[in-house]
Amino acid sequence: MQPQEVPDEETPLLQTPSGTPSGIQHKSPKAARTPLPWRQFSVLLLLQLSEPLTSQVIAPFLPQLIRDVGITHGDDSSIGYYVGLVHSLFFLTEACTIFHWSRASDQIGRKPVLMIGLLGLSVSMYCFGLSKTFWGLILSRCLNGALNGNIGIMKSMVAEITDPTNIARACSVMPLTWFFGTTIGPLIGGLLEHPAEKFPAVFGGSTFFKAYPYFLPCSVSATFAVLCWFIAYFLLEETTKPQMSPKDYFFGCKSKPQEANNGSPVIAENGVQCDTSGGQLPLRKLLVPAVLISAGCYALFALTDIAVRTVLPVYFAIPMEMGGLGLDPSAIGAILALLGLTNGVCQSLLFAPLHDRLGPKNLYLIGTFLLFPVIALFPVTTWVARERGLDNLVWTLVGAQMVLCVLSSFSFSVTFIYINAAAPNRASIGATNGLAQMMVSAMRAIGPAASNSAFSLSIQRHVMGGYFVYWMMMGMASITLVMGFFLPKKPWRV
Repeated sequence: MQPQEVPDEETPLLQTPSGTPSGIQHKSPKAARTPLPWRQFSVLLLLQLSEPLTSQVIAPFLPQLIRDVGITHGDDSSIGYYVGLVHSLFFLTEACTIFHWSRASDQIGRKPVLMIGLLGLSVSMYCFGLSKTFWGLILSRCLNGALNGNIGIMKSMVAEITDPTNIARACSVMPLTWFFGTTIGPLIGGLLEHPAEKFPAVFGGSTFFKAYPYFLPCSVSATFAVLCWFIAYFLLEETTKPQMSPKDYFFGCKSKPQEANNGSPVIAENGVQCDTSGGQLPLRKLLVPAVLISAGCYALFALTDIAVRTVLPVYFAIPMEMGGLGLDPSAIGAILALLGLTNGVCQSLLFAPLHDRLGPKNLYLIGTFLLFPVIALFPVTTWVARERGLDNLVWTLVGAQMVLCVLSSFSFSVTFIYINAAAPNRASIGATNGLAQMMVSAMRAIGPAASNSAFSLSIQRHVMGGYFVYWMMMGMASITLVMGFFLPKKPWRV
């Protein structure tokens, strides 16, 4: 009898048909690291760029757009309520549909669902740029959320084209495109809003851009999503074996998927072997401790992170006497762009070595702990700005806050490893990621509305000395840190 393998942090979690962990790593000798499949991985990275680009392009001008549509009636202290509502309704509608999109991808394949999401991104962004009322903004963002299940599906595809020897490397590269999108998105939004005023030689004679001053940045991101749709159609290969056609799934009988080769692994069109012998599991069988703990850590960290990131542009835009810094959209866009760029570079260069040196659990806990100084720097920077104005010390504090935001974001990549490790079988990778993303979307629906409403309440009623929103975010970070201690030191073996 073979001696039992001792799992370590690189031990894969999914069993091959023979019962042996797929691609198991031995302590001695250490298996060679599998090269990343760069052709397909690069296509996925490019498609992923459409997500942050379309979401972040509105960040610099959304507070001003809320003013322009007249919903605040000139009361700047209520801007936070409506900015938070716009963000929250996107995530609320996404939470209602993303699990179903992910489960659909287990049945009809990842590629068709991904293309539907890209189409939804483009249509919703064109509509957002043409909206002249607050309800138009709301409906556009809800359409975006309802048709978009791409985040969970892309994560499933990455898990299917990697193995335990190179998944940490993939996790270090994936955020690079995400944060590149968060870099150029705010730049596009901040530079191209009101083009008739900023570029009169080119757009000054256009009555259309005078009537729709925010359409140009929205159309740039929407057109990029259309381009990604064609790239996916021609270049993206399927990573799982479809069990039925999209037509049968959406318009026919969902209960008759193709049988998976009598329990044997099936081969996707790109040659990836997919063990679907266990079949797709119902939702109740996904609600196991491993999935709930990993998804819970992801959701709670996302709650705190989105609360900080949605307060950030409002905090920059609100006048100094009301608790902000009073910056214009171009300056806000530049700061957010620099944050995204730094985040992507640091994730690419530092995540894999830090993961190997510290271990996934310690890296998650350290990243979560850094949220506390990030939050504390909001009131500290405001106090210094009131005393000294926008001098070098204020910009140093803003820079320190951005660096800490970058370092804290390593926790996101760690949760990706834990979630895929917790999947009960390969046939349910999409559903597992969809369940985790559904929980995250629900938290992200709560986070912007709660944090920006608390920000406005702090200003209007001076609750807790005007610092109520920061104490609330500290509470969120505390719960997130406690949840992290439930993670095992090494990912689960199932």
